[in-house]
Amino acid sequence: MLETALKGSRKYWGLVFFLLSIIGVGFIFYLQQFFYGLGITGMSRDVSWGLYIGQFTFLVGVAAAAVMVVLPYYLHNYKKYGRISVLAEFLAIPSVIMCMLFIFVDMGQPLRVLNVLLHPTPSSVMFFDMLVLSGYLFWNILVGWTILGAERKGIPPPSWIKPIIYIAIAWAPSIHIVTAFLYAGLPGRHFWLTAILAAKFLASAFASGPALIIILCLIVRKFTKFDPGKEAIQTLGKTITYTMIINVMFLGFEVFTSFYSTIPGHMHPFDYLYVGLDGYTKLVPMMWLSSILAVIALVLLLNPNWRKNERTLAVASVAVFFSLWIDKGFGLIIGGFVPNMFERVFEYWPTIPEAFITLGVWAVGFLILTILYKIATTVKEEVVYDKYGEKQVKI
Repeated sequence: MLETALKGSRKYWGLVFFLLSIIGVGFIFYLQQFFYGLGITGMSRDVSWGLYIGQFTFLVGVAAAAVMVVLPYYLHNYKKYGRISVLAEFLAIPSVIMCMLFIFVDMGQPLRVLNVLLHPTPSSVMFFDMLVLSGYLFWNILVGWTILGAERKGIPPPSWIKPIIYIAIAWAPSIHIVTAFLYAGLPGRHFWLTAILAAKFLASAFASGPALIIILCLIVRKFTKFDPGKEAIQTLGKTITYTMIINVMFLGFEVFTSFYSTIPGHMHPFDYLYVGLDGYTKLVPMMWLSSILAVIALVLLLNPNWRKNERTLAVASVAVFFSLWIDKGFGLIIGGFVPNMFERVFEYWPTIPEAFITLGVWAVGFLILTILYKIATTVKEEVVYDKYGEKQVKI
């Protein structure tokens, strides 16, 4: 099936070369970081995790969200998701690869990554994070490629793939739960020291991931002959509505607990993010933008008539995605470091090299996604679906 990725329109090749150019620029800046060190980033002794780890945290959620399509289809026989199950699995693959790349660039000296393999430490949460991410990547490659290959040949998938699918479904939440434990297990960081952090991570993941799937489905419909199906997109719209409500509720719970208890360590990060602390307000505009986007998304999603309009749904999905990207991919990480252990504020902002390296990693992910979707849509354009959206060959 790989040969289908070598054939495409001018728009397809234009996108490929555009992404390759961004990757090239990002790699040049990474070489600068490699030879000079992490000193070219905005990170410091007081804020030792920044944009890289924020993107890692956010993308783990995007990867885990594939289960919101795969689970209803394979466990509850929701036929409408038959068209897009492979698209969700193929979204998880570049998402996990980007997660690994962001860890790679954050390490400074990349050979340090080998320490996790050469000196495994079961008492470390990072060790288990490496295991669940690697396993999830393997399961999605195996399942997605096998199912698509059988679909192309017009035959049922092999029987051995079903147990693998069930393992992948059970595996998906673990990648974000373990990531949450990386933060919640640090007692000196009050902003992350909450028992609902893992639940909040899952709620945000199951909102941002399906929102991106909706956006990608609409793009696929516009630029290919494959239609992911209107009902599948509408069902995903309901999913992000409910999970976004839960995510906002969890944020409200944390704000209430922090300020009603009047514990300074829990209040100060929220103060810094939303109103500023000791005159430092660098992140305040971004966090309020995140909140405004969340409100806009919920207003559009809660009205059934607006949600059924795909243009409105697309706007809501974009708002959800970027709201959670700001909140989780930026504010969550920086907020945990401000103020520091001595109650002093040291602000963080990404440098130009750091931003271009981040863009380069995102471009790698979108290049892999573009190739995988090119393969998937080429195969699916040849498949006949019944009125329920189910392909003729059932699993």
